[in-house]
Amino acid sequence: MASPALLMRVVASAYSIAEKAATIVRNVMATGDLGIVDKTGDNDLQTKADRLVQMSICASLAQKFPKVTIIGEEELSTDEVTEELIEDGHCEEILTKTCPAQYAGIKEEELVIWVDPLDGTKEYTEGLLDHVTVLIGIAYEGKAIAGVINQPYYNYEAGSGAVLGRTIWGVLGIGAFGFQLTEAPAGKHIVVTTRSHSSTLVNDCISALNPDSVIRVGGAGNKIIQLIEGKASAYVFASPGCKKWDTCAPEAILHAVGGKITDIHGNSFQYNKEVKHMNSAGVLATLRNYDYYASRIPNTVKQSLVP
Repeated sequence: MASPALLMRVVASAYSIAEKAATIVRNVMATGDLGIVDKTGDNDLQTKADRLVQMSICASLAQKFPKVTIIGEEELSTDEVTEELIEDGHCEEILTKTCPAQYAGIKEEELVIWVDPLDGTKEYTEGLLDHVTVLIGIAYEGKAIAGVINQPYYNYEAGSGAVLGRTIWGVLGIGAFGFQLTEAPAGKHIVVTTRSHSSTLVNDCISALNPDSVIRVGGAGNKIIQLIEGKASAYVFASPGCKKWDTCAPEAILHAVGGKITDIHGNSFQYNKEVKHMNSAGVLATLRNYDYYASRIPNTVKQSLVP
């Protein structure tokens, strides 16, 4: 049997690396010392978990796939990575899937991996643990084609018998796994948006959509999970602030199940290594009925957000 295509090996490794990351996230929380730093003075928090997880993910991927470009949220050196942070395992089940033909010939140097070691840091520091995700997004020719989202605290309120944490993964042309795909209730317009980065513009945009209800949660990964599990019908964020490492993995998983994510103007996100990190024109994402929401974004909002 031919050895699995590079893409499938990267995703299979990213799966195990994300599970290791989740263990680190839980271990840091268990010590009670989060080591919180405010990076910019703008409530842009970083914890010991962000730092250790990024070192673990980036070093583990780089060791296995040295020619891949890896871009992480935190500006850290990988020089001081200790052996216990390295994960060299992989998920065997992923390697049994056939790589889509259009990705079968990809070389290492053609991949860009976008890493958010802890998406929802603010919520993590506040004990809103189910908002937290670890994001590993894989891009080729500027497009998000595969992703892994780990929720370290999935089920954390379900009692002592429940399995803590889960890993969701997806590849365009194969599908997405690790969750039950569910559509939001028909005829209901439920918008999920930011919990901690609200503004007049964000709220004006949501009001214009006339939703039946609004859910405010932390983390881009968490918001996309709300869409694919049918808890919300649209993710709307009319503001700069979201970055490429926030959207790459969630985009791949959403697109793998037929959803759509763009900026507020309807432009696709680009993920090549030279691209600017900020998604300056906001985010609009749905599992279904994208056009319904896109057609209702007010021009005043679009004019305020320059791509």
